[in-house]
Amino acid sequence: MNNQLKTPLYDALIEHINKRPVSFHVPGHKYGQINLPEANRYFKQILQIDATELSGLDDLHSPEGAILEAEALLSDLYQTQKSYFLVNGSTVGNLAMIMAACEEGTKVLVQRNCHKSVLNGLSLAKADPVFLEPEFNQKWKVPSGISIETVKNAINLYPDAKALILTYPNYYGMGNDIQEIVKETHLHDIPVLVDEAHGPHFILGDPFPPSALQLGADIVVQSAHKTLPAMTMGSFLHVNSTLINCQKVKEYLTMFQSSSPSYPIMASLDLARNYLATYNHKDSTYLLTEIKRFKEALAEIPVIKVLEYPTDNGDPLKITIQSRSGLNGYELQRRLEEVSIYTELADPNNVLFIFPLLKEGQSFPLGEIVLKIKKALMGFPSNEIHEAFELASQKISTLAIPFKEMVNLKVKEVDLSAAEGEVAGETIIPYPPGIPLLIKGERITKDKLSQLCRLLRSGARFQGGASLKDGIIKTFCTA
Repeated sequence: MNNQLKTPLYDALIEHINKRPVSFHVPGHKYGQINLPEANRYFKQILQIDATELSGLDDLHSPEGAILEAEALLSDLYQTQKSYFLVNGSTVGNLAMIMAACEEGTKVLVQRNCHKSVLNGLSLAKADPVFLEPEFNQKWKVPSGISIETVKNAINLYPDAKALILTYPNYYGMGNDIQEIVKETHLHDIPVLVDEAHGPHFILGDPFPPSALQLGADIVVQSAHKTLPAMTMGSFLHVNSTLINCQKVKEYLTMFQSSSPSYPIMASLDLARNYLATYNHKDSTYLLTEIKRFKEALAEIPVIKVLEYPTDNGDPLKITIQSRSGLNGYELQRRLEEVSIYTELADPNNVLFIFPLLKEGQSFPLGEIVLKIKKALMGFPSNEIHEAFELASQKISTLAIPFKEMVNLKVKEVDLSAAEGEVAGETIIPYPPGIPLLIKGERITKDKLSQLCRLLRSGARFQGGASLKDGIIKTFCTA
């Protein structure tokens, strides 16, 4: 094993700045010297390592030195054939892996509760997606993973499928048994592409779910900035299969990633890999103790309940609460924000906390946080509502209008009350989590329309659907 204690790219940047370099190159802030004085308090330090492709600092698109060594350490840690730093988020990783695996017109099996970037990748490739509806957890009121039965049925219906795209875990940290799914698809020489944005820490093992890489996935994208101490937009892409053309992945990364990659982001990925590689059993024990303490304190607040995963295959860093009062999830989140507690997301029923991946001895002000939460929710009566949710009527579905045909069609505006059965002319995305509720080209079903109206009543925010607040949605003119 390579020396995981090393941080080659970060060290190269520090060595460079210690030379007190004079900049006659980009970027224009000249190591932070050209800047608004009032911004120096926050930017001065970080701009000193915001460099460019200079001697000794390597080149992300053709690495030969520090970046090559840093990516080799990453590959060694995750036990892959090849691993890459991403500076444009997991979005660019999803685009690259889809373009490398799919061609125009090819059938691709896709877990329906995927991120919007997956759909954008399929649209770019002009692939024909076959959507696999996930199972639904009535207690949490959220979709989880797809079942092996759904995958088998889809392969029987579409034996010419060229890839399966999974989301693992879901946004709330739920894992499902994707190992059996991987085995099944590999029997048919179908590669498995996994958006594991929320699972870069899973290689630590118990108490975390196994990583998709450990379960046999062919290519995996991870958002290092979500649970590891990397800067926003810092992500990883891992290739671990002969079913995926690694050279094509590299070519698409070169196309889609910035030709001026951020050195602070890349250095933070180097440091995040080091942080993960040096995480030990004592750290894990300490982390679980702190999580247990926090969850127990939350459970003592009468107007909320802390959800437990339906199986052991859940991420302990994700803590989801539901209201026992008349507040919905969005209202509960707003109450917390009034006391400066900012959570990852809310939906009509839940609020999600992402706990930090603490090491032994690192502190997080849990006592103060719990007191603030109690203050924010003081005075609300306990009034738990039990509601069953309509499940999707179809487990396997396709677009009513393929991506390549949409460009020639006009759209019209339709009242939501008359939208059932129409074909969506825009993609409607509750954000967060960025999982499309309606996909452009998809038939608008009764259950999707019901979910949309519920979200609107609850106060959800959307990307797309500019006229939804007026009860209007765009649909394709198909007559």
